[in-house]
Amino acid sequence: MQSKAIFYSRHPAVAARGRATLLAIGLGLALALGQAQGAFARAPDSFADLAQQISPSVVNITTSAVVSGPASGDPIVPEGSPFEDFFRDFMDRNNPRGGERAPRRSEALGSGFVISEDGYIVTNNHVIENADEIEIEFFSGTRLKAELVGTDPKTDIALLKVESDIPLPFVAFGNSDLSRVGDWVVAMGNPLGQGFSVSAGIVSARNRALSGTYDDYIQTDAAINRGNSGGPLFNMDGQVIGVNTAILSPNGGSIGIGFSMASNVVTKVVDQLKEFGETRRGWLGVRIQDVTPDVAEAMGLTEASGALVTDVPDGPAKDSGIIAGDVITLFDGQPVRDTRDLTRRVADSPVGEAVPVIVQRDGKSETLQVTLGRREEAEAAETRPAAATPADPVEAEILGMTLAPVTDEMKEQLSLPNDAEGLVVGAVDQTSEAYAKGLRDGDIITEAGQQKVVRLQDLEDRISEARDAGRKSILLLVRRAGDPRFVALAIE
Repeated sequence: MQSKAIFYSRHPAVAARGRATLLAIGLGLALALGQAQGAFARAPDSFADLAQQISPSVVNITTSAVVSGPASGDPIVPEGSPFEDFFRDFMDRNNPRGGERAPRRSEALGSGFVISEDGYIVTNNHVIENADEIEIEFFSGTRLKAELVGTDPKTDIALLKVESDIPLPFVAFGNSDLSRVGDWVVAMGNPLGQGFSVSAGIVSARNRALSGTYDDYIQTDAAINRGNSGGPLFNMDGQVIGVNTAILSPNGGSIGIGFSMASNVVTKVVDQLKEFGETRRGWLGVRIQDVTPDVAEAMGLTEASGALVTDVPDGPAKDSGIIAGDVITLFDGQPVRDTRDLTRRVADSPVGEAVPVIVQRDGKSETLQVTLGRREEAEAAETRPAAATPADPVEAEILGMTLAPVTDEMKEQLSLPNDAEGLVVGAVDQTSEAYAKGLRDGDIITEAGQQKVVRLQDLEDRISEARDAGRKSILLLVRRAGDPRFVALAIE
């Protein structure tokens, strides 16, 4: 390196070119560094302008309802406590009528936000559930009574309406799919009943699922506490990208793990509640499970993706020709990653619309046209079979399970339909793979290798066929209390 430096200094033309090259490199590095600093130094100096812009659209919500039972101030002691008799005597003396306490009015607090100048307000269903009266307090201090337009417990969203003599300040929804982990966000609401409050943080994670079928939560470390429920989560453009719904906490307070239902889920729900007063989701009419790697291997699939159909009751899917064992890989032209993905795509599709569904069946791809029904109507009409009871172990032990063909006596014991067929699991070795994958006494194996099994020999034949084909596992269709699921068990 030293010799090159001397060489440049002793040859003017070359040295000039060298200096120019070094200058260009320096400018390039400075520009790249400036761009990098710009990319990583976007934290605002203040959130004040944003807060001032969006605050008028955020509301506090107070609900009241008449309830019976002990008041919130009544002492509560653990059952069996030495003080239990003392407090019971004390409460009886102060409640001479005995039995249930007198009805009282209970109040609850929450948050929400205005989405139109004519007074539509979004909040959480759990904020207003069972409320007799709903009062909205605006940032200006104005208070108005609200009427319930509709609710969706599955996404915990509710739509309210107030009547105002003047147009109300409101905010627009943004596209939650554009939010990225690390983006700045602002949460607003009424934490712990303290009134209008702002907190800031970042998007910690996306596409979180808690417990619901349609969950699509944005996780944030912006402080969210009780009372923030129903309030908005804003991006830096002042658009709502989420509705603050839940927190993960060992003590009930914020520890930086909050969840907001993504706006792209909320907007669909709100549109339906505004139009119909209820949700109207598409219904395919199948029971499904994820395609795990072992299930994919057992079925000869190239990748573990899609939604595996375990049962097809009467409904749109059955009418279109979908059968148990099909793997749904595309719905309405969009790839299906897993059961959650399919469930949301179907729910978002209009009722009565015919959509193409591509399935993998026996190693081949088939396209079927399905006219969707309405999920709410199907759920209202659905009845569940009686729960099964364990059967006595009989016959033979296969794959770590004691199995026996279904008999008339077993049908009565297990409350099975008259046409039920298959092999009843009488006992499961707790050290076996079958036990580890959830098979239990009373389960019914109805298919093996996607073929019906009625006799023990049927199952043994399917296992032999799978081994001859070089498979390491076999796919079983197992029913419990009428609910089917596929389980892949090793056969080596």
